[in-house]
Amino acid sequence: MSATDEAKAARTLFPKAAPDGLPAAALLACLATAGMFYVNIMAAIVDGLVSGLGLSDSQAGTIGSVNIYGASVGALVAVFIVKRFPWRPVALVCLATLIAVDLASIPISSGEMLLPLRAVHGFVGGVLTGVAFAVIARTANPDRAFGMLLFVQFGLGGLGVMVLPPLAPEYGAQALFIALALFSLVTLIMTPFLDQYPADRSANAAAGADGERVEWGPLGLTLLAIFLFQAANMGLLAYIIRLGVGYGLDRDYVSLALGLATWVALLGPLLVMVLGLKFGRARLFIASMALTLVGTAIFHFSASPVAYMVANCGTGITWGFVIAYLLGMSAEFDKAGRASALGGFISKIGLATGPLVAGWMLGAGMGFGALINAALFMLALSAAVMLIPALRLDSLRRNTNDGA
Repeated sequence: MSATDEAKAARTLFPKAAPDGLPAAALLACLATAGMFYVNIMAAIVDGLVSGLGLSDSQAGTIGSVNIYGASVGALVAVFIVKRFPWRPVALVCLATLIAVDLASIPISSGEMLLPLRAVHGFVGGVLTGVAFAVIARTANPDRAFGMLLFVQFGLGGLGVMVLPPLAPEYGAQALFIALALFSLVTLIMTPFLDQYPADRSANAAAGADGERVEWGPLGLTLLAIFLFQAANMGLLAYIIRLGVGYGLDRDYVSLALGLATWVALLGPLLVMVLGLKFGRARLFIASMALTLVGTAIFHFSASPVAYMVANCGTGITWGFVIAYLLGMSAEFDKAGRASALGGFISKIGLATGPLVAGWMLGAGMGFGALINAALFMLALSAAVMLIPALRLDSLRRNTNDGA
């Protein structure tokens, strides 16, 4: 049987979702989420390791950090393989490995033994996420696909944080690893229904780009904006519970505010899917980053329960909105998907760096007010940086439409 016959047989066995439709975007979102789902339920995992296995807070936090840093390395590796290997076999191997590692984690009760195992899990998950980002870049509308990705992550993350923590004290941390393995298994079953998305897929030709040319200048600014934006937001979010309690709020109310904010934040990626590129990116960035700065500044008034709730909900919405467009922008500069994989790596580095810097600031006695101001400065700098490539892409898109 020829390769063509095999491809036809595969299409008959597994009907493919329209490559640029919403069902395909949902499937791709699940594929990318499977590699980093533990990040979305990190609070539940850390709590489960403490309450289910009896590890210390420090041990549980270290295991969570190793998982993320492993993912950063994996995402970087994905940059170099997305053009050299077909994405589907790589994704299937990664999913099978994730399932195996999660199942292997179930009988382990030692933090020292879990540490290297979860590092492997993070690395494989990072590769899978990087590959999925590259495939998303090959769709006709990567902004919408990344919006769907954030929608799925926020939705499942909120559900996981609500459902999983009560299971750990009763069933142990094994319940968390089983949940991760089940999600990877469901994604493994979904993957054959996705289209081929070859690296040279012409439907995603970047505006004004041709062939192998990568516009490194605008891409570099986009990656810098991603790093600053993610670091600023995650640096504040990592200590958002302590911030609320430090301003005198009740811990139960703080938990309620964060849970509600997770669900309200779904509006951000939902707006990305609805608006798309109808108004360009620059205008949307100006409006959304202005709201981000206002929402972050409101954290200074967190002694008020209403202010704390509004700040969390507002910044949650704009976080999902802005990062979806930023990741979509990175896809415009390299239609093969390498830039998107690189964007995933930079995003993870930002997510890991923010809490590190925030912890240093608080450890030095600077206080939450200084932390909020630092986040405001980085967000303002990110806004200025992201506007430059956004204006360029908007200009190229207008010229393309005028010439059509």
